[in-house]
Amino acid sequence: MFHRLLAPFLRKAASRYPVVTVTGPRQSGKTTLVKTTFKSHEYVSLELPDQRRMALEDPRGFLRRFKGPAIIDEAQRAPEIFSYIQANVDEDARPGRFILTGSQNFLLLQNISQSLAGRCAILHLLPLSLGELSGASAAPPEAWGRPISPRRRGTWRKKLAKTLFAGFYPRIHDQKLPPQEWLANYYQTYLERDVRNVLQVGDLETFGRFVRLCAGRSGQILNLSGLASDCGVTHTTAKRWISVLEASFLILLLRPYHNNFGKRLIKNPKLYFLDTGLLCYLLRVGSPEELNSHAARGAVFESFIVSELVKNFIHRGQKPEVYFWRDSKGHEIDFLIDFGGRLVPMEAKSGETVAADFFNSLNYWKALPGQKDAPAVLVYGGDAAFTHAGAAVYPWFAL
Repeated sequence: MFHRLLAPFLRKAASRYPVVTVTGPRQSGKTTLVKTTFKSHEYVSLELPDQRRMALEDPRGFLRRFKGPAIIDEAQRAPEIFSYIQANVDEDARPGRFILTGSQNFLLLQNISQSLAGRCAILHLLPLSLGELSGASAAPPEAWGRPISPRRRGTWRKKLAKTLFAGFYPRIHDQKLPPQEWLANYYQTYLERDVRNVLQVGDLETFGRFVRLCAGRSGQILNLSGLASDCGVTHTTAKRWISVLEASFLILLLRPYHNNFGKRLIKNPKLYFLDTGLLCYLLRVGSPEELNSHAARGAVFESFIVSELVKNFIHRGQKPEVYFWRDSKGHEIDFLIDFGGRLVPMEAKSGETVAADFFNSLNYWKALPGQKDAPAVLVYGGDAAFTHAGAAVYPWFAL
C-alpha cells in the first residue's frame, strides 16, 4: 500500500466540513485512500447494482441506514441523493459525516454545486506521484528554486525510461502488472463506460482517433481547429471532447502566464497528458528502450514534470498555479510557478547530460527587469544536483 500525500489534508477537511468529496480519474486510489483514512466509517459503493437501486428508489431510507459517518463510493451514480444529503447535514452538520468519492468529475461537481455548495470540501486524487511511488519525500513547492540534496538514490537513478513507460496508476505497481496490457484495458473501459454511457459520445472510433491525435500533440500549443480538421469533426465537437478529456483527468491544459489574468483565460493553452504510461500507450511506444530513442521522448518527459508539479499542489489540497510563459519574440519558459509575490521559472530537458544550451531560456528570463537574482530551476534526465549559471539543477527524481 502506498502512502498518499493527500491523507492528512483529507483528515483536516473532514474535521471542518460535514461532507468531503474526493474526485479523480478511475483507478487513482480514491477508494483505498478513504477506506484507510476513515476506518470507522461505514462503507457502501454505488457501483453495486443493488446498492444503487436502493439509493435511487428510496434515498431517505438509504441514508437512514447509516448509524454513524459513512463513505459513499461513486456517489454520482445516484445523482438525486445529493439533495437528500443536503437536507441531512442541514439538520446535523457535524464534521466528517459523509465522505463521497467519484471518478466522473463532470457529473459529481455538477451535483455538488447544485446541492452541497458551502457544505462540502472538494479534494482531488491523481495517480501516484514519484514520491508516493518510491516512498521518498519530494521537495515541497516552496523549496523549488533552491539547491537540494535529492533523496532518491540507488535503484531510482537509472530507471527514467522504465518509470515513464509504466506510468503512475497504483494497480500497475501494486500488482506488478504489465503496463501496456493494463493501460489498454483501462483505456477501453474509459471509452465504454465514461465516454459512451455517461457522456453519450456515439462515435467511439472517431473519439479514439481524436485522443491519439491529442497524444501526438502533447507538449504543444492547443490548436483546436487543426485537431478538428485532422480528425474530421467540427470545431465545436473538438472543443467539447477536449473538455471531456480534461474533466476525466486524462489531460491537463496548461495556461500561458500573463500579468493580466483575463489574457491567461483567452490565450491558447498547452496540452499535456497527466500520466506518461497512458501517453506512451496512445503513442504506441512498445518498450522503455523504444522510448529512449522515440521522437516524443522530450514531450513525454515534459508531461512527467508538469504532472509532478501539479500533483505536488493538488495532493496538498492546493490549487496548482503552474503556467508556461512565452513572449512576442518566441522566447519561452516550459513552466512558470506563481507563488503570489514570487515567480519560479523551470525548464525540463530529458537529456542525461547537462548542455550549455539547456540554460538559454532561463538566462533570457533572468536578464528581464527584476529577475536577475530570482530563483530558477532546470530539471533534467540525469542524477546529479548542483547549481549552474544562477539556476538550481535538479535530477528527474527530485520533485
